[in-house]
Amino acid sequence: MTEKGTAPVKRRVITREFKLQVLREIAAGKSQAQAARDYQVTETAIYKWRREYAKYKDEAFSGHGRPHTDEARINELERMVGRLTMENDFLKKLLQKLESDS
Repeated sequence: MTEKGTAPVKRRVITREFKLQVLREIAAGKSQAQAARDYQVTETAIYKWRREYAKYKDEAFSGHGRPHTDEARINELERMVGRLTMENDFLKKLLQKLESDS
């Protein structure tokens, strides 16, 4: 709760480029603790970024603050399977109708 006359504190938005810059510096030899101090982020956050980048590479930090996950990829593939199944059913029915009209 804020006191009368004070504005609420906004959350800091950390971009993909920022995270990659921090990770590049660590890869170049800077300690994680020093990077955390220099960029005013927690070591825990950097640890999570390193773990996510190691697991997902180019898909890491995909945007809007939501990490790329295997679950997101599974959901995407399930949607695709559903769409393709509907298209396949439609084409089968169309083929049956064309064959019966001949």
